[in-house]
Amino acid sequence: MAIFLNKDSKVIVQGMTGATGMKHTKLMLGDGTNIVGGVNPRKAGTEVDFDGTSVPVFGTVAEAIEKTGADVSVLFVPPAFSKAAVVEAIDAEIPLAVVITEGIAVHDSAAFWAYAKSKGNKTRIVGPNCPGLITPGQSNAGIIPGDITKPGRIGLVSKSGTLTYQMMYELRDIGFSSAVGIGGDPVIGTTHIDALEAFEADPETDLIVMIGEIGGDAEERAADFIKANVSKPVVGYVAGFTAPEGKTMGHAGAIVSGSSGTAQAKKEALEAAGVKVGKTPTETAELARAILAG
Repeated sequence: MAIFLNKDSKVIVQGMTGATGMKHTKLMLGDGTNIVGGVNPRKAGTEVDFDGTSVPVFGTVAEAIEKTGADVSVLFVPPAFSKAAVVEAIDAEIPLAVVITEGIAVHDSAAFWAYAKSKGNKTRIVGPNCPGLITPGQSNAGIIPGDITKPGRIGLVSKSGTLTYQMMYELRDIGFSSAVGIGGDPVIGTTHIDALEAFEADPETDLIVMIGEIGGDAEERAADFIKANVSKPVVGYVAGFTAPEGKTMGHAGAIVSGSSGTAQAKKEALEAAGVKVGKTPTETAELARAILAG
């Protein structure tokens, strides 16, 4: 059991033939991901060899789905072309589109998010500006290093890519059912709440780790959802306690305005919902370990 991605997932890569797409397709294949094709209109009909694994290139997402039965697309498309690529994936009704690209204009992200909604949300979008998601030992859709953890019973949802990796490494002895990097842009597809809901329903997940950061009110809304809907233990970490007010920090969405969006406000909201919140990633991992140890 896994959320959103498993060993049976058939993955295509939009932008596979670019330098970044080639690099990460090779890594995903090495992690056991079932990559069934790439998409590049200019190279349709060709094949790319990855250490003996031949991956066909299709002209469109729709053709790739028709020929391979693909149900996941990972997008390594430059920012200027990402909106069109995501819209193409939505039109083809692929169930999951993982948008890795950083630097997509917020109005483009808002446009393809709204477009997905207008089409009945048949395509779940993860990202943009995210590391993707991994179900260790089964499938890896994105850029999360596949060798830093093992299968286990912790579910992880995180705004930050780097902190995703750190938390997976800190708890590598216990392992993860799935880890989802949702991205830190102001407009994203899959949210903390979406992942929390999926982990709550997943019988293979015993504990959830949620990593947030300053900016916006996503963590406060997640806290309300946890209080009302989540029975499993949740451990949290909020990045940005030392961030100066009014300054954008790293992610485009990580900006504090007054008391809204501060790490302290988020910590208090989560603790009020019964979430144990660590002051550092290491302390957060220790809290998770202690809960699982009973």
